[in-house]
Amino acid sequence: MPGQTATKESTKVLLLEKGTDIMLEKGYNNTGIMEVLQATGVPKGSFYHYFESKEDFGLQIINHFEQSYRDKVQLTIGNKDLNPIERLRAYCNGGIENFQTQKCRKGCLIGNLSQEMADQSEIFRKRLLEIQTEMTKRFVDCFEEAQKAGLINASYNCKDLAESFQAGWAGATVRAKTSKTVEPMQAYVRFTFEHVFKP
Repeated sequence: MPGQTATKESTKVLLLEKGTDIMLEKGYNNTGIMEVLQATGVPKGSFYHYFESKEDFGLQIINHFEQSYRDKVQLTIGNKDLNPIERLRAYCNGGIENFQTQKCRKGCLIGNLSQEMADQSEIFRKRLLEIQTEMTKRFVDCFEEAQKAGLINASYNCKDLAESFQAGWAGATVRAKTSKTVEPMQAYVRFTFEHVFKP
């Protein structure tokens, strides 16, 4: 029945969202299935109706998070009402605002799990790399558009620039978590947009 299907789907989404929230806080290894079930009120038997194992749950959480992250990127990097540099700044400003809301905790699930799981699970490493590679392509496209518009130095290799931009931003985010202030992120934005992104 349609109602039952909707209920099943909403239960799965509830588990994924609560799992995401806990995993952002504690990481994959310290996230327990029972903790997720207790937080959602979902019976243990129902959990295994949706997920084969904790590993499957973790991978589906990554996919669930990717979709929401992709939507956020589309609102900034994909916003054609702004020029390419304005889009990149909007992306960074959105990240700073989100981090302030979280009181400099949690961060990005993809980044967090990349640090935690890349050496522990080849399945996780490959999936995380796929997501990162896809996101890098989005930034490369944005930088190439910026070059065509004369907004950044035409001699830059856009692939290198995209990699450097993402790596620097990820590092600034880690520093913000450690220092419990968004100043490292703000410093990265100031330096990057005042000195690097020049025609």
